[in-house]
Amino acid sequence: MPQEFKKEYKKILEQYTLRQTEHNLYEGQNFSRQLIQKNISPEEVISIHKASLEEIIPDLPANVLHSFDLLIEVMVRYGLALKEHQALIQKQQNFKMEMELASNVQQTLLKTKVPEMQGLDIGMISVPAKEMNGDYTHFLHNEKTVGVAVADVIGKGIPAALCMSMIKYGMDSLDGAETDPIMVLDVINRIVEKSVSDSMFISMFYGTYDTLKSEFTYASAGHEPPLFYCAKSSSFAELQAKGLLLGVIANVEYEQHSIVLDKGDFIVMMTDGVTECRSKDGFIEPQTVMDIIESVRDQSAQEMVEFVFHRLEELQEFEQRDDFTLVIFKKV
Repeated sequence: MPQEFKKEYKKILEQYTLRQTEHNLYEGQNFSRQLIQKNISPEEVISIHKASLEEIIPDLPANVLHSFDLLIEVMVRYGLALKEHQALIQKQQNFKMEMELASNVQQTLLKTKVPEMQGLDIGMISVPAKEMNGDYTHFLHNEKTVGVAVADVIGKGIPAALCMSMIKYGMDSLDGAETDPIMVLDVINRIVEKSVSDSMFISMFYGTYDTLKSEFTYASAGHEPPLFYCAKSSSFAELQAKGLLLGVIANVEYEQHSIVLDKGDFIVMMTDGVTECRSKDGFIEPQTVMDIIESVRDQSAQEMVEFVFHRLEELQEFEQRDDFTLVIFKKV
């Protein structure tokens, strides 16, 4: 520490030991700012405090003076730990900024618009559990047909977002909404298998709805089976379709099935963030999820998906553990 600093500190300390006024404390605060500007370490400050105190109070007990030696050692370790802590905080802030930027880029690149179709009401909600969304929804449509892809990456963060970009690339390469679901999955699977690491897998469901025939055709690559709600019988049924996860092997045979919708019927497509919701008592039962959906069956498709999300959010005590995506196709 520079000699002038030592003299100034001794003067402040001497005045304080005599008077203990607010003015003395204020002088100390101003002096501390100078120490920070000169990058004086805590142990140096304690050392000069000890030396000044010895001069101001010559008969100070030895055990009191020795206590400052211990404090100096403590401050040396504290200073090192503080620098490490500050460096870690800076790294975390930088990482957070990078994640926010990546999230904004993801939302821009992967953004999809819910189409308006004659005779079909569509609702969609996708809420990430963290900054990056591991779920992906994409629509293709023309005047009479709409196709929807619902995908879920097994993995999170930036690698998952990169996988989603591969799906979007594949979807953009398709001829259009009338492409058979099994052909769509085949194209996406080949792209993913070549472009994504062996540790990343994607489940995906793809379905097309023909507004003229009121027919929904679908195929799945290891994804959560959608629910079909029959208005006439007031009952749900799973739309099963066998198929391996995307990216495992290049050549996969997918199953394709179709179902005709009557007025009031709807298809519920989702990711496991819906089916694997957990409350404090454990996993929320599938029947509970179906009851929640059925309770708002007379509302618009968008009102339905938003209600289901908020109701499940309440049951989880607002602790979302996984990305949540829900799409409803409702015949009107």
